[in-house]
Amino acid sequence: MEKYVPDIYQKSIYKIDYDQLYARGIRCLLFDLDNTLVPITEHKPNDQIKDLFDSLKAKGFKLVLFSNSLKKRLRPFKNGLEVDCCALAFKPHPRKFLSVIKVYDLKFSEVAIIGDSMTDDIYGGNNVGITTILVNPIGKKEFFFAKLRRYKERRIMKKLRDYNLFTQGRYYE
Repeated sequence: MEKYVPDIYQKSIYKIDYDQLYARGIRCLLFDLDNTLVPITEHKPNDQIKDLFDSLKAKGFKLVLFSNSLKKRLRPFKNGLEVDCCALAFKPHPRKFLSVIKVYDLKFSEVAIIGDSMTDDIYGGNNVGITTILVNPIGKKEFFFAKLRRYKERRIMKKLRDYNLFTQGRYYE
């Protein structure tokens, strides 16, 4: 069950202490797109996300959109935010996680994934040994497979809460 427990849990991407991450040696942030950065109904980045990403790049972070979505979905965000992307990541499978680490010549300790899914983002990141950061989903609407994933996550969260390993709404760094 520990594979589903994030290292950090925050309400949103805007509540994360990025200075603390940098001080811990994190140099690359993998951002999930749908319901982490934007709701699935959005098709381009807003000014708040652009400002955050500009600030993070200025701090020295390498930013990568890391999503199970198609390139077509990611392209407007890649171009608008001027970042790299990894489409069809097939999270939680480790292959694309390992590929990003190799391509950018990073150490596992230098990479963090930020996402809204325990079963994709957190499990996948924990499985390869990178820092995992869970945020609450920002949209109500979900793709079909995401709805199935949320059902599984609710069951996992209940077990984790019963063992006092994770409680939804109790944020921590």
